Amino acid sequence: MTREETLDKLKEIVKPFIGDGVKFESLTEASDLINDLKINSAHVVDIVLDIETEFDIVIDDDSINDMNTIGSSVDVIIKMMP
Repeated sequence: MTREETLDKLKEIVKPFIGDGVKFESLTEASDLINDLKINSAHVVDIVLDIETEFDIVIDDDSINDMNTIGSSVDVIIKMMP
């Protein structure tokens, strides 16, 4: 799976959790999940669970802490995939 394909899947996963007033179309790899996209910490847990299911991976606690932006989340997903 390419980085672009991984990014597209991740965008679809986070789409339902994006806070009001944030435009989905403006997402970039630099978009911060909490500060830019207004995703609360409880929803970050839901997103991680959805990522694990979608990509058939397990994300350890240290890696979750590295998932601050869309781009860093893609990096973690790619690192965890077989």
